[in-house]
Amino acid sequence: MDRAKWFFHPILVFILSLAALGTSLILYIYWYIEVSAGLKSVVEKFNLDEGQILTVQTWVVILVLSILVAVILLGMLLIFVYSHKIVQLYRMQHNFINNFTHELKTPVASLRLYLETFQKYALQREDQLKYIDFMLADTQRLSDTITRILNLARIESKSYPGEFSLQDPVDLIHRLMEKNRHFFSNCRVQVHTPPGESFFCRLNPALFDILLMNLMTNAIKYNAANQPAVDIRVRLNKARLQIQFEDNGIGIDQRECKKIFKKFYQIGRAEDMTAKGTGIGLYMVQSIARSHGGSVTASSGGSGQGAVFTLSLPLVEKRGA
Repeated sequence: MDRAKWFFHPILVFILSLAALGTSLILYIYWYIEVSAGLKSVVEKFNLDEGQILTVQTWVVILVLSILVAVILLGMLLIFVYSHKIVQLYRMQHNFINNFTHELKTPVASLRLYLETFQKYALQREDQLKYIDFMLADTQRLSDTITRILNLARIESKSYPGEFSLQDPVDLIHRLMEKNRHFFSNCRVQVHTPPGESFFCRLNPALFDILLMNLMTNAIKYNAANQPAVDIRVRLNKARLQIQFEDNGIGIDQRECKKIFKKFYQIGRAEDMTAKGTGIGLYMVQSIARSHGGSVTASSGGSGQGAVFTLSLPLVEKRGA
């Protein structure tokens, strides 16, 4: 079965197509040389003008052949690139489905276990409250997973809630930290801003909260330190506002820094459970940034060196010093 699959692999098909094209060119050149030799003998036999017959014919054949070969090569290249992208998309979707299923099944299995425990045993009130807390955490995890999928659908269809208005992104960051203080209780978060200055951009607060929450949760989730830390630095770069999120997490391979913003892309493989998450968080971050006329980039010194995510937004107004 594996050997049969290789016969239809895009790379093998592409190589065989090139070989077939090369062979046909060789045969065509051989045929052309033979025909030219025959024409030359006819020209000599009947004492015709050799330049008038053979030269024009040669250039016409070369031109037509070159155009046809270029068209064939371009078509083959497009087919190869398209097929390769389809294969990549299929693999990423496969990883996404596996991980998303895991994200759903794990809390459901946990909830079922706790409910069966309630059904079988007469628990003390203290134990009941403990298990209820566990179940609430599982339902929150389920809710977060479903919300991410719904948010992705809204962002892609541009049917997201709220409106764009003049907002101070630093103020929105502080509000998010305050509203989710329980979530960041074990994380050291520091916001560094130029003293006496305020910056305003056209933002959708609901979307901006999703962007911030994804960046912050990633900084905590992919972190092996005893205390996760995130330093948020705000600075002005010409007519754009840059907000850097620097963490002390596990870091990112430099080759992956651009790929992680692709839809469904995950570092690792779903089959051996080395891939984490659903592969849509950073894609949503980039999509939200672009909807604001901005962009997000990632950089890292490598494994264990932490990561820096830089959000760039168009500046509308600056107040203060």
